[in-house]
Amino acid sequence: MSIVVSSVTKQYLARQGWFTVLKDVDFTLAKGDRLGILGRNGSGKSTLIRLLGGVEAPTSGYIHADKDMRISWPLGFGGGFQGSLTGLDNLKFICRIYGEDYRKKRPFVEDFAELGRFFREPVKSYSSGMRARLAFGISMAIDFDCYLIDEVLAVGDQRFKDRCRDEMLEKKENKSLILVSHSIASLKEYCNRFCVLTDGELTHFDSLDEAQKFHMAHIQRQKE
Repeated sequence: MSIVVSSVTKQYLARQGWFTVLKDVDFTLAKGDRLGILGRNGSGKSTLIRLLGGVEAPTSGYIHADKDMRISWPLGFGGGFQGSLTGLDNLKFICRIYGEDYRKKRPFVEDFAELGRFFREPVKSYSSGMRARLAFGISMAIDFDCYLIDEVLAVGDQRFKDRCRDEMLEKKENKSLILVSHSIASLKEYCNRFCVLTDGELTHFDSLDEAQKFHMAHIQRQKE
């Protein structure tokens, strides 16, 4: 099972014309690969994750996943919830889409998301952090083959972040993962392959040290 990203370009129409966020991005992710993509804010990391999760479509190029490679939505992304439905009803709906029994997933999600009575309240009443915790909990409850993470563990207090970390490192250690981040420490902890995204272009490296040197050199050039 694999994911193939081929010549993916993403552009948006701005007042000044077309703005290119990603340019000819290529990579293949095999089963068990944990790809870390290093980049500064504004480098196109979040856009790439949204494309991989099917939230947006490429302007050109293609993203193909084998039928037996089930990809998560971006972890912590709560934008796909139906606001008028409760957290529980959103769980039911998502489980129906993925062919899962929500009754088996509910105890885990309810405990993991730590929403209390708000689990039975409309999602539109949630804070952004509550929506993110619900999204993370549901993502962890469903057995995906590849997890998409935008800036790992960016929500919640330290205790919640530790729970997320334990879930990803221990219970999901045999799963594929794509993590985009500006944190060297996060990539070192979670990943076994490394790339750097600079100005929308993806560069591959054999080690995290090489990726870090390239990344820091790019930052220095921008300061000069």
